Amino acid sequence: MTAPSKTFLITGVSSGLGRAFAAGALSAGHTVIGTVRRQEDADSFAALDPHRAHPLMLDVTNYAAVAAAVAATEAVAGPVEVLVNNAGYGHEGVLEESSMQDLERQFAANVFGPVAMIKAVLPSMRARRRGHIVNVTSMGGFITMPGIAFYCGSKFALEGISESLGKEVERFGIHVTALAPGQFRTDWAGRSMARTPRSIPDYDEVMDPIRAARQAKSGRQPGDPDKAAAALLALVESENPPSRLFLGEDALQLVRQKLQRVGSEIDAWEALSRSTSFV
Repeated sequence: MTAPSKTFLITGVSSGLGRAFAAGALSAGHTVIGTVRRQEDADSFAALDPHRAHPLMLDVTNYAAVAAAVAATEAVAGPVEVLVNNAGYGHEGVLEESSMQDLERQFAANVFGPVAMIKAVLPSMRARRRGHIVNVTSMGGFITMPGIAFYCGSKFALEGISESLGKEVERFGIHVTALAPGQFRTDWAGRSMARTPRSIPDYDEVMDPIRAARQAKSGRQPGDPDKAAAALLALVESENPPSRLFLGEDALQLVRQKLQRVGSEIDAWEALSRSTSFV
């Protein structure tokens, strides 16, 4: 049985997973509003389907413009039934070497922008008592690695917001899912990544091999964006979607390893944890 057509709002459809998500949804017969920041990207996206692909010129970090832009596009394309907060980028840099401005820019794109988008679509979803918000986080929103502290911090924040929001809106028939990909064959680690220049030799031993390996692997990651798009469609068609969905063998392996470590650490320090109660 074919799933009913929905109206998707997907941020960041000019390339990468966002482009794959949009193309997959259009191929499945859905209508897609896709945010872009350049006219050439708007033209390219509209060409995917002249009737159901609706480009929206919007920088999600321009919070003041979000609500009006979304409302204007909904008037043409219809109420948003699925919001996919995909737009964002990765910042690579040792924390001590990175600036507070780097941190602010990372959170603006990866946390504050998605929240502005959520606030723009929630009133309509709540009034209609249905909808699905998919926040694209990362396995880096659950596990960590050196050299991307700001990125992991932003994705941890979006994970927490997603989980808490889901508990606030479930009574309205609105689902919220944190979609956490592992490594996919996009340009995330290439031209899309912001990199802080190295300046403190003490970090050479930990950082230089990581940076070199990430750059070497860019374009050869194991995840297939088209299969991620198929997974997204399966997710939004589910009657009981999860609050969190990991994508990729690497994500599953690393998350399970962390859960085992956390469980062992809790057990090892349980006596001290319990020692703080009134007796």
